Amino acid sequence: QVQLVESGGGLVQPGGSLRLSCAASGIIFSVRDTGWYRQAPGKQRDLVASITSGFNTYYADFVKGRFTISRDNAKNTVYLQMNSLKPEDTAVYYCKSSNSYGQYWGQGTQVTVSS
Repeated sequence: QVQLVESGGGLVQPGGSLRLSCAASGIIFSVRDTGWYRQAPGKQRDLVASITSGFNTYYADFVKGRFTISRDNAKNTVYLQMNSLKPEDTAVYYCKSSNSYGQYWGQGTQVTVSS
């Protein structure tokens, strides 16, 4: 059974940092493309950052220079380091892993940026 479990969300002040983790069981991240998405209330789910099996990365313009996606193959975990957080980064963050056979989503972790 495939399971993606996100963790690391929480409440942080503007300018602060959080590191999200997405741990997988039943699939191997190193042979898949994995992305972090976010969805704020009343808004669509947007791609934030992604990392390919070959470690190529992509960042949405609204997080470039602030967020970093990485993968630890030994731990089968993908991370999203979020720095210089802004109130508009508040959302539920999800990871998704995909290949030519299909995709899997995690359950999401809440990130709230507020003073």
